Amino acid sequence: MKADGAFVARRDAARVLQSMARRALPALLFAAAGAAAAAERIDAPPVAAQIRRGADLVRKTTAELAATPANPCQRPLGSREVCIPLDIEFTDSTIFNPATGQDDHVHLRSYRSPGTDPKVPFVAPLIEVQPGETVRIPLHNKLPAEPDCAKGVPNINVPHCFNSTNLHSHGLWVSPAGNSDNVLIALLPNVKFEYEYNIPPDHPSGTFWYHPHMHGSTALQVASGMAGTLIVRGSRKPTDNQTGDIDTLLFEPGGVRVTERVVQLQQVQYACRDKDGNIKKKTVRRDGKDVVVAWICDKDDEGKPDVGKVDKYDQFGQTTWTESGRYTSVNGRVLPTFANARAGALERWRVVHAGVRNSVNLQFRKMKRGAKAFDRLKVAEQQSWIDANCTGELLPQWEIASDGLTHSRIIRKTANVLQPGYRSDVLVVFPEPGDYCVIDGDAKADDSVSWTAESRQLLGKVAVGAGSDVTGDVEQYLVTTLSAMADATQDPAMAGRIKDGIAGGLRLDAFVPHPDVDESELTPPGQTMQFSIVSVDVPDPAAPDKKTKRTEFRVDEHAYDPKASRTLVLGRSEEWKLTSATGDHPFHIHVNPFQIDRILDTKNGNRDVSVPGSGDSSYDGLKGAWKDTLWIKQGFDVYVRTRYERYIGEYVLHCHILDHEDQGMMQNVKVVLPDGKGGGVYGHH
Repeated sequence: MKADGAFVARRDAARVLQSMARRALPALLFAAAGAAAAAERIDAPPVAAQIRRGADLVRKTTAELAATPANPCQRPLGSREVCIPLDIEFTDSTIFNPATGQDDHVHLRSYRSPGTDPKVPFVAPLIEVQPGETVRIPLHNKLPAEPDCAKGVPNINVPHCFNSTNLHSHGLWVSPAGNSDNVLIALLPNVKFEYEYNIPPDHPSGTFWYHPHMHGSTALQVASGMAGTLIVRGSRKPTDNQTGDIDTLLFEPGGVRVTERVVQLQQVQYACRDKDGNIKKKTVRRDGKDVVVAWICDKDDEGKPDVGKVDKYDQFGQTTWTESGRYTSVNGRVLPTFANARAGALERWRVVHAGVRNSVNLQFRKMKRGAKAFDRLKVAEQQSWIDANCTGELLPQWEIASDGLTHSRIIRKTANVLQPGYRSDVLVVFPEPGDYCVIDGDAKADDSVSWTAESRQLLGKVAVGAGSDVTGDVEQYLVTTLSAMADATQDPAMAGRIKDGIAGGLRLDAFVPHPDVDESELTPPGQTMQFSIVSVDVPDPAAPDKKTKRTEFRVDEHAYDPKASRTLVLGRSEEWKLTSATGDHPFHIHVNPFQIDRILDTKNGNRDVSVPGSGDSSYDGLKGAWKDTLWIKQGFDVYVRTRYERYIGEYVLHCHILDHEDQGMMQNVKVVLPDGKGGGVYGHH
């Protein structure tokens, strides 16, 4: 007898729930095995920031309050307020250098908070907050004073004032003014300042991050490891009247959240220098030329170990990251193992590209049994080791959100190209036990910040234990698993709609944070923005009557001018055309995210490469997606739409190759009130 379709669906869902319950029990037993064992896991996420919540203090007894550490914030905490202290200081530690197989001594700027792991200091504390909370961050700049900086800066677009700083909450939908997400202020050395982010109750849940944004020193500080993941956790279930948070769906039976892995990718580009101030480099002779294959740290003239630093902008350039031989670190570790995965278990990977200037093509492949250990794998051994040991088929990644904003449709990827500033939330299923390679795969020239094709690099491995093997169609397994989760977590009426969407093309319409920007609401003519790099003649400081060449990094044919700004009017929606005249750049704009409408390949008949199935590794499937950072390739016209909602004030757009931003590829944006006559006014007399 032919089975009824509804019966089959219920039967499959029941089997998935049973399987999930079997997988959840070992995980719970492991968690109960002891905090000491958990602390030793080498795939541990960044250490959580110390967060004081006013609501928690209300519940404490008098004795508990007496034992509670003093409040580092400026005033008592309200019930919906949190306080997260952060210090900035120089830190001495070591970083593994695969070029030599040794641990290099380093002296780098870092964020610190109570509980920072002294063994892994160059990844900032993990912050988790909720919609509707007011987040207060007392930031104390403990870096030493710079007397020369106080004399003034002759050219704002020459990197400067490396110990001055500020704080940017990348991707948060909050005010850019005052003591909120204001990147136009400077915290000088020894200055304390309390940031205050009022996160709206309807703020999207998602994966965001934070980092310094002081023009002139941003790249140098981020390249020291000053970056942290910021997660907004939501609890709003979708209803007939509003969409909800994807967080409410991703639970196993018994209320156990699916396994999450925070994967913060960083490129800590330290260098050791000789007595003349030059970067120490290892070279080999190729085709009659000396070719740099690594930056090295050995001993100084007195026989003491070199100390690596990030102290000059000669450490940044088109090929410097590849030349350095450094590895992309994961949560502050080089070549880690992601432990305690189980076959058939759905995992959520929150991937944050917190690096400065190297693209990452995230891939997973099954590792061959008996593979040679890689914990001291040198750069020269990379390609051959991957070829010999990472032999399985590419595993699919199911992207549910980019830049913290849930997609309307899950995007299937086997190669996940991440540019600086990107975030990608992907669901991953490891189909059977064994080890899996985590790879930064080959990258085409137009996918790469270096603008050249890049070879593969190992990022680490995943150790997968026994579970429920997935031998059939992984997509159908995903559909069945998510449908079972919808039944278990959502109201019955909404669960049916969610399951229909998942079965009908992996749609997540019930969880999209912003409504589509319809053409009917756009205000013409819209906005245009273009990146460019040009060479200009300037007076030679050594001979004023002569000219020398200087490279300028520009937005709309102008290097950054802090006194100039693009004016936008609150309440309007506009379409932007984004292009690059020179090379490829990640575009980022603060405060208001944008929705991708179309991306036209001007070299191939204006073909829209944002549609699903276009085959473009940078843009395939992004049509309709919401983002705050987007790769702009030369020869492509990128059209996005955005609304200017809720917030007035001044903020910035810029290239997220951060040394480009520090050298002028940035522009101020000012959102003003309507003047009632079709224009705008700044909002005060």
